[in-house]
Amino acid sequence: MAIFKGAGVAIATPFNEDKSVNYEEFGKLIDFQIENGTDAIIVCGTTGESATLSEKEHIDVIRYCVERTARRIPVIAGTGSNSTETAVMLTKEAEEAGADGALIVTPYYNKATQKGLIAHYTEIAAATSLPLILYNVPSRTGCNILPETAAFLAQNVPNIVGIKDATGNISQTAKTMALAGDSLDLYSGNDDQIVPLLALGGIGVISVLSNIAPRQTHDICARFFEGDVKGSRELQLKALPLIEALFCEVNPIPVKTALTYIGIKAGPMRSPLTELEAEHKEKLKAAMKDFGLI
Repeated sequence: MAIFKGAGVAIATPFNEDKSVNYEEFGKLIDFQIENGTDAIIVCGTTGESATLSEKEHIDVIRYCVERTARRIPVIAGTGSNSTETAVMLTKEAEEAGADGALIVTPYYNKATQKGLIAHYTEIAAATSLPLILYNVPSRTGCNILPETAAFLAQNVPNIVGIKDATGNISQTAKTMALAGDSLDLYSGNDDQIVPLLALGGIGVISVLSNIAPRQTHDICARFFEGDVKGSRELQLKALPLIEALFCEVNPIPVKTALTYIGIKAGPMRSPLTELEAEHKEKLKAAMKDFGLI
C-alpha cells in the first residue's frame, strides 16, 4: 500500500530573524496545508533547508511536524545523507519520532556508483521498518539512480516502495516504470511535470508549489485520478508561470518569499542561500497575483 497518493508538500522550514526554527509559523504552515487538501507532508527535504539544519534541529523539526500533524495525514521525513551511517541514524530517529516514511536522497558530492547506491539504500532499509522513497535529483547531487538500479532495489528490498523522480528526463522515468512495474510508486519531483508523470503511472507529486497553492496542486492530481485528464492538464498548464517564478532562483529562496506574501512568516534564509533579488520579487508577486493567490 502506498504511503500516500496525491499531492505531498515539500514543506519549507520557517526561521526567526536570528535564524532559529520558528515553530509557531511552522505549525501555522502545517495546519494551512492540511486544511487545504494536501495529502502528505514531506519534512526536512531540500525545500526545508535540511542542508543547514544541525542533526539535533533536523530530528526536532521532524518530531514537531509529526506531533503537530497528529496523524491527520502522513508525514515523510527527509533523512538522506552522503554518509550512509548518518542516513541510517537519521532514519532511525525519524522512525522513533513517529514518521510514516522516509525520503532518502542519493548521496551527494561523493557520487556513488550504481553498486554503491544499491549498498547504501539496502543498508538504510535494513535498519528501519519504515517504507522508503528514493529521491533522484541529479541536478543537485551529481548522482543518478539508473532505471535498472531503481528497479533492482524496488524488487529486492521490501521496504523500498517509491521514488521521487526529479530527473526531468521523461524517457528515463518511462524506462524505470517499465522495469519496476508495480513494485515502485512514482512521485513527480518537478511541479511542471506532474501530469506527464501521472500518465506514466505516477501516483502523486512531492511539491514545492504546494507550499503556497496546496488546494490547486492537490486538484491537479485528484482530477487526473477521477478521469478528468483534461481538467488536470488545464490546471497544470495554468500553474506553469507560477512554477517558473518559484524556480527563478534556487529552491527554496523564492518559495520562502512567496510564503510571506500569503501571510506565513517564513523568515530569512540560512547561509549560503541569500534573499530573493528585487526583480525576482516583482516577477513572483505578478505570477502569484495572476494565479489568484494574492
